[in-house]
Amino acid sequence: MNILILEDEQRAGEKLIDAINSVTTHCTIEWKRSVVDAINFLKEKPALDIIFSDIELLDGNVFKVYETIRPECPIIFCTAYNTFYIDAFKTNGIAYLLKPYTTASFESAWNKFLLLCKNNKENDPSDLLDQLKNMLHLEKKQYKSTFSIKKRDGVFLLKVTEIMYFQAQGDFVLAIDKNDKKHIINNSLSHIENQIDTHIFFRINRSEVINRNSIYKYNQHIKNRVAITLNQSETILYTSNSKTSGFKNWLH
Repeated sequence: MNILILEDEQRAGEKLIDAINSVTTHCTIEWKRSVVDAINFLKEKPALDIIFSDIELLDGNVFKVYETIRPECPIIFCTAYNTFYIDAFKTNGIAYLLKPYTTASFESAWNKFLLLCKNNKENDPSDLLDQLKNMLHLEKKQYKSTFSIKKRDGVFLLKVTEIMYFQAQGDFVLAIDKNDKKHIINNSLSHIENQIDTHIFFRINRSEVINRNSIYKYNQHIKNRVAITLNQSETILYTSNSKTSGFKNWLH
């Protein structure tokens, strides 16, 4: 079995190799750390069975690789970013592991790959990409389109598209709509984050998740933070230091 790892961090790459060796002993592993090296390697059309791919490499985003050369094998993404889910599955992605991933989640992704291999051996090899598309179609996540908001005079449905941002407030979350009205949702911010499309929404700090379509502009703030101005609102939100880089990648 021939495996390619695209990972720029030493420890992350070593962890991935250990994880691979724990599920198979019959493999040859190539490890590339940059977009340029990955493209040059794939241009040689190596016979690969699977790619384990980070997203941010030493010299840029890995999707530059897949825009240049489309691999004819499945890809398991292993990344700290939760904002490239849709992009990942526009390639041959079959799994999306968020760092730090667990042994159980890695084995689940590996077993999915083995199932795909088994199906491919039993059918025409030319069906591989069709199998990938079918598998991804079955796994498309269904995101919430509305939240039920309890008011004194009844329960109202708040459209997700109308929400500018979510803000954690202790045991509940406020959903602030386009008219700056606040609505209480009795759930944690993490629970809500798992229900909404991360291509549209991004967690900019510990307590706030913002809607891409509500952003008017952003400016550099103190240290590594940015200040975000919202459409038709006087509200300004701020990224945390650790979220700024991810926010810029998500937005652009």
